[in-house]
Amino acid sequence: MTSSRRTRWHACALAGLLVAAAACGPARPNTSMAGASDAANRVYVAPGAKDEFYAFMSGGFSGQVSVYGLPSGRLLKVIPVFAQNPENGYGYNVETKALLNSSFGNIPWDDTHHPSLSQTDGAHDGRWLFINANNTPRFARIDLATFETVETIEVPNTGGNHGAPFVTENSEYLIGATRFSVPIPQADVAISDRASKFKGTISFVKANEAGKMDIAFQLLVPGIDYDLGRPGKGPSHGWAFFTSYNTEQAFTKLEVNASKNDYDYIAAVNWKALEACAAGGKARSWPARYAHNVMSHTTHQATTEFKTAVNVIDPKDCAGSIYYLPTPKSPHGVDIDPTGEYIVGGGKLATVIPVHSFSKMMKAIEEKAFEKDVEGIPVLAYAKVMAGEVQNPGLGPLHNEFDDKGCAYTSVFISSEIVKWCFSDFKVVDRVPTYYSIGHLMVPGGDTKKPYGKYVVAMNKITKDRYLGTGPELTQAGQLYDISGAKMKLLLDFPLIGEPHYAQAIDANLLKDKETKFFTLADNAHPWATKREQDAGISRQGKTVHVKMTAIRSHFAPDNIEGVQVGDTVLFHVTNLEQDWDVPHGFAAMGNWSDAELLVMPGQTRTLTWIPKYPGVYPFYCTDFCSALHQEMMGYVRVSPAGRAVALQANVPRPAAAPPAAGKR
Repeated sequence: MTSSRRTRWHACALAGLLVAAAACGPARPNTSMAGASDAANRVYVAPGAKDEFYAFMSGGFSGQVSVYGLPSGRLLKVIPVFAQNPENGYGYNVETKALLNSSFGNIPWDDTHHPSLSQTDGAHDGRWLFINANNTPRFARIDLATFETVETIEVPNTGGNHGAPFVTENSEYLIGATRFSVPIPQADVAISDRASKFKGTISFVKANEAGKMDIAFQLLVPGIDYDLGRPGKGPSHGWAFFTSYNTEQAFTKLEVNASKNDYDYIAAVNWKALEACAAGGKARSWPARYAHNVMSHTTHQATTEFKTAVNVIDPKDCAGSIYYLPTPKSPHGVDIDPTGEYIVGGGKLATVIPVHSFSKMMKAIEEKAFEKDVEGIPVLAYAKVMAGEVQNPGLGPLHNEFDDKGCAYTSVFISSEIVKWCFSDFKVVDRVPTYYSIGHLMVPGGDTKKPYGKYVVAMNKITKDRYLGTGPELTQAGQLYDISGAKMKLLLDFPLIGEPHYAQAIDANLLKDKETKFFTLADNAHPWATKREQDAGISRQGKTVHVKMTAIRSHFAPDNIEGVQVGDTVLFHVTNLEQDWDVPHGFAAMGNWSDAELLVMPGQTRTLTWIPKYPGVYPFYCTDFCSALHQEMMGYVRVSPAGRAVALQANVPRPAAAPPAAGKR
């Protein structure tokens, strides 16, 4: 290989730097007050005014997505995705629990990493947001009309779903790669047999039709670890790129043993070729059990289908489907510039930022400029695909985003900074500190063909002295920088929820006219929906008691229930009769140990499962302050000992009798 030796680092020494940086924290001067007034003016959004962008932040170990307005940094909503959320009952109640189903059972927590907005022709289209579950590999679709999770799918044959999900140029696919190679299919083998028995997969999931996500095909790849990915765009549309590390195939003390090689790879995958191979019958159907869960906004219920097979393609059966680009050293991020020509690595242990050229890559493939192969996959010559190396980027470059002026912004973890450089000469033109230890960064639209190019947001792992202390556990931080001029300028700090790994931001104008303000009651097809108070009621099926209940300012119907016995399971099916924006009703019952509260949107039906343990009279009430008479919005359930003959009854309002006809008095 003819790579620059300047790219080589001693792995142990740099690993030591990583530890030292995390343990001690950078010693930096704090921000100056100079220019504070100008910065405040630029992020200030007056009361009643609205932000310019929606920013969607992954919640990391919170399992959720948080939504912020930019430039103000105001928190607008937390969208529950891969973790239960007692605030609104997501993942607890009957209707939403299925969204957390998997072949391992119902999983109440996961680790969300990389949000990805749907695209048309390489630009945001405002339809959906996708995100991955890293621990138990899954993808989720969030509807941007309701800001609710509406679909999840498990990804089989994958060990850690870190390199996902990233949307192709027209939302044809979500792409993903296994972080940890594992036996595929799973098998009981010795861990020391890793090099010979472990494999990886790169997955392509159909994404362009709501409710129909499915694994289109998986590419079986050598058992190294794959980190992050990006689809191509423009001239590179039809390709996808994934970083890899641990080409040593170490299985213990990876911080040392997986950092020995001078270069690892970016995998360049031709998914158009894979499509053709799958259509040509070159994919093999492998048994695999995985869950596909879909929420209906008509029935307001999620359902689960377990699929039993997946199409797997061996590169040996699909010539030209994958190549490796040598990339120094343990690359983390791989990002494609807006033109689709440049493939930028983030060699976290490298001293340069390597920039590959797509057109050179295609020429190298045509000329068969290969250094060697790995299990039959050609490794292209580094010098043949290299567009340039950015020198002196700082210590620990991780991720890249792009503006609309031909420049890139790289997060640099160890030296805690954002570095700006441009494609015109691959030279650094600006750098600003972050507070502290930046991981991901995000430019609104920075992964598309049309970046907005106004701000960059740093997502920092360490805050230490930035906020009032909160004990051992501190918030992580976002920092907003203005990038509209030649020099970056820090405008705002704002605390974040969980551990954001990545974010996406979209022009608010793309969503404002698509917003669902309430669900139309007449369209509610939930089997236990109650659309009029007089249709409320109570019924028993063995030990299960169904309560059809309505909620409207400021009462429940029914509000008194008798005939429930210890040992019964009571299902409160609550329909919110309101048909107005921003009028939810809550529902909670005393001693509810098997469920969370409900938060029911107008026109929606949700079910709370209540299992009384002791005889008595127990109150229930609305948990969301909905009117001046909110405190009066309550009721009672009488619970009798098992076997006591108390009639099942509920006080349901009945329509007033029609007045007698004339002459009948």
